[in-house]
Amino acid sequence: MERQRVVLNWLLLASMLAERASEVAMQIYRGQCHCGEAQFEIEAEIDHVRECDCSVCRRRGALNFRVPPDAIRFLTPLSRLSVYRWGSRTAADYFCPECGVMLFRQPSAPTPEEQIAGAVRFEGWAVNVRCIDGFDLDAVPRIRIYGSQLKLQDVAKHS
Repeated sequence: MERQRVVLNWLLLASMLAERASEVAMQIYRGQCHCGEAQFEIEAEIDHVRECDCSVCRRRGALNFRVPPDAIRFLTPLSRLSVYRWGSRTAADYFCPECGVMLFRQPSAPTPEEQIAGAVRFEGWAVNVRCIDGFDLDAVPRIRIYGSQLKLQDVAKHS
C-alpha cells in the first residue's frame, strides 16, 4: 500500500509539472560548486524544488529541480567531474573533484513498479539548486519525494 502511494505521488507530480511548464517564462541561472572549479548554466523557471528522503539525498541535503537535456549548459566539461553511481546504478551524480559538491545528476530509471504504473524515464538532468548563485530557496515550495520507499532492483556489489 505504501509503495502504491509513492508511485501515485510520482505520477501526480509529473502531471502537475507538465501543466505548469507551459505557463511560466524561462530564465537563465548560473551555478557552481563551492570552490568554483565546476560551473553550469540552466534555462528554466524554477517553480519548486524536489526534496528526496532516500539514503543518499537525505545525507547530501540537495534540493533538485529537473531540466530537459537541452536546458543545461556545462561550463566545465563532464569529463573533469567525479561521478557516483549507487543502487540500481542507472543514475549518475556529478561532483566537483576538488571540493566535493554535487552539482547535478542524471536521475535513475524507473523501478519495475513505477514502470507498471506508467512512469517513463526522465532523460534530462536534476540540478542541485543549492548551487545556483543567488537563488532564494524560500521563494519556491519543496515537493517531498519518498525515495526511501522505492524498491531498488537487485544490483551487483561494488568490485
